[in-house]
This record gives sequence, C-alpha cells and structure tokens, in this order.
Amino acid sequence: MDENGLGVRLIAAVRAGDVEAVRALLGDGADPDTVDGSGLPALCVAVAAYDAPVAEALVEGGADPDRALPDGTTPLWRAVDGGSHAVFAAVLGAEPRLRLPEPDRARLIALAADWYGTGAVEGLRRRTGAVGPATTVRVPDDTYDRVDQVSLGGMVVRAGHGGVLSTLEWAFRILTPVDELVARAVRRPGEEHADWSAVCWVLVSRRSDETWTAVVAHRHHPDPAHRRFVADYLRSRSFVDWDRPYYGKKEAELLVGWSAEETDSAVLAKVLGALTEYEHPDLEAAGLRHADHPDPRVRREVPDALLTNDGGRRSPAAREALLALTRDPDVEVRLRACSVGADDEVLRSEVTRALLLMVEGPDAAVRRRAAETLAASADRTPAVADALMALLDEDDQILRLEAAWGLARRDDPRTEEAYERVGALGPGFEEDHRAGALLHWKWRRQDAAAAAAATTS
Repeated sequence: MDENGLGVRLIAAVRAGDVEAVRALLGDGADPDTVDGSGLPALCVAVAAYDAPVAEALVEGGADPDRALPDGTTPLWRAVDGGSHAVFAAVLGAEPRLRLPEPDRARLIALAADWYGTGAVEGLRRRTGAVGPATTVRVPDDTYDRVDQVSLGGMVVRAGHGGVLSTLEWAFRILTPVDELVARAVRRPGEEHADWSAVCWVLVSRRSDETWTAVVAHRHHPDPAHRRFVADYLRSRSFVDWDRPYYGKKEAELLVGWSAEETDSAVLAKVLGALTEYEHPDLEAAGLRHADHPDPRVRREVPDALLTNDGGRRSPAAREALLALTRDPDVEVRLRACSVGADDEVLRSEVTRALLLMVEGPDAAVRRRAAETLAASADRTPAVADALMALLDEDDQILRLEAAWGLARRDDPRTEEAYERVGALGPGFEEDHRAGALLHWKWRRQDAAAAAAATTS
C-alpha cells in the first residue's frame, strides 16, 4: 500500500521528467517498479518518453529492466524497440550477459537487427500499416549525440538501432566483424549520430591487436567517412588508460605520418585533433606544417599542436605561427590560438590585443569564450581590468561571472561591486571556483590590512 503517496508522486515526477525528484522519491522509499493507472511500470513510462536520465535513475534505484509485462515484452525490450541508444544504455543495466538467459539475449539481438536491417520508416509501415509519408527529424539523443526520430501512423521510433545492436552484441560478447561495425557507424551521415559514437565505444572497449589492426586499416579506405571514423576511434582511445602504455607510442606515430599524407581537409582536421591528444616529438612540426592550411577546420587544430607545458620553451617558429593564428580570419582559430598562446610571455601583449577585440565584438558566444581566456590570463594591465569591468553590463550572467572572477584574480578594488552586478547565482554554483573567489578576495584584503596595521603599530 502506498500510504504516503510516494508511488503516485514518483509516476508524476517520471512523467514530468524531473530526475532530481525521481531520485529523491526513490531515496525516500518509493518503489522503483511502481506502476501507473494503466499498469505500466515507471521505467516503461520513461522509456516511452525517451527520457534517458529518468530511466537511468530508476534502474540505479532498483527498477527491474527484465520485468515481464502482460504483452510479453520487458522494459529492456521496449528500450531496444524504441531505437534510442541513450535510453537503451540507461535501461540495459549491469552484467546483462550474466543476468539474461540465452533465449532472451537472442530475442533482443533479433529485435535490434530487424529494425536496423529494415529501417525505421519501413519498420513503422509494417507495424502500423500506414502508407503515407513519414516525418523524420533529427533530435538530441543525449548531451552529445543526435539521432533521426521517425513518426508514421501514430507511432514514433528513433533510428539508432545500429548503435543499439552493436552495444547489445558487445554486452553479450558477440564479436561482430570490425568491418561490419564500421559500416554501421558510417551508414548515417554525420559523426554526431548515436550509431557512430556507440560503435566507436564498442571498438575502443574491444582490447585486442586484431581489433585495433582491423580498425586502423580503414585509414586507407577511399571513403573519407571511414577515415574520419578511424581518427575519432584513435582520439577516443587516447582518453582511456587501459591500453595507452602499450598502444600510445605506435598510435602517435601512425597519426604523425597520416597527418603528412591526408589530402581530405575534413579528415585531416580529425587526424590533427586526435594527434594533439598524444605526446610525440614531431607534434609541433605536424602543427606547423598545416598552420597556413586553406581550410579553417584544419587551422583550428593547429594551436593545440603548438601547446607546451612551459611557454618559454616554445620554438620561434611556433610563436610566429601562433601569432599569425591570433589574427586569423576565422574566429574559432583566433580563440584557440589565444587560449594556447596566453601562457607565453613573448606573445602575451598580442594575445591580449586579439582577446580585447573579441570581447568587444557582436557575437555573445565569442565574447564569453574570449572573456574566459582573458580572465584567466596573466595579463594584469589596466586595459584588461577595464575590459572585464565593461563586461558586467552584459545580459549573460555567466559572462558577468567570468568578468568578476577575472577582477578578483587581479585583486582589483572593484571586485565586490563586480560580484554585486553578477547577481544571485542559482543552484549548481556551490562548488564553482568563480563564485567562491569573492570570499578569497575578501580574505586577502583582510590579511593585507592586518599586515599593514601590524607594520605601522
């Protein structure tokens, strides 16, 4: 019996997509398998709404992804059917290979494979019998990935079954051929598609020489999409620790050589971006080789290739290239060059000049990013402090906060006024270093005043 109404409130929170309320109610003792008025479990409500964060909270809170439903499905089956990789991954749960018997695993694989092979539009036609045109829109699937959402005959499905199928196979330790997986990744246009990232992570997780060799062989594929995938794969591998000592050196060598040979600009940008995640003695040379490339996508990756842990050790050629990039016609190139060059005393005045121009420009997003670099820079000149003070007139509160933080770092006497003009900060800023800088500024002033008083007494 739901004497405290926790179940009713849980279903309401799930329908509202309020993940914090869902977690709080589960913490208060709400049954994670609570059903709504029609007998549908809360987890299925989240799945139907394509709400991955809420589905994840329910599973973490104990909701059963394998609960048998009257129609013979389960919440996990519905998540596979729905085609959202983000929702499916949230519902999959821990150790599905050990949790599910082989017939259930085969059933899920067959469902995902059927959707993938048939396609979302034709699959909906089979389900609904509808003959009219389908409506397809690309929607966010999670923070980073997007997916096509198809509507037809009153039903909706997301076309992420390639990623769902690939992740299911790996979860059940089915070693699908690498070429087949890469084909799934590049089938949909755009690297932001959920299938691309899901396949990439599966291949990163398959730690074997055979897998690595088969993936990187696609760097010679005539289709640039295959080569872009390899670059993304190598960049993703640079973020994991388990194989880096073994593979890191040869991956860096591969990328250095590839960067000198690649002729497709989009692929080359990806290769340089991946290379900057590795350490290699020829990294700077690779960046310099492309510092004046005609495609801005390539030039955007050059500054990180010229990044050093000590600005004083940067070569004259790298300084000259960075200086030129701070004046590049492409604003993204300028922003990245300034971010990298801000640590260099020799370049500091030129970097500041470029940043001051951008914080006064018409684009709010550019002003914010330029302000972030300017506030964090070592430049303590009055011109920078005055520019930060001027940003306190902006409507963007985060931009005002960056400016106030920059003033606090400089022990500017206007810091307290600056924070007053930032305004009250909502939830989520409790641990933010920028918000806490005001208190540290006050302590420093108090300490300085106390020291001065002790000196004169």
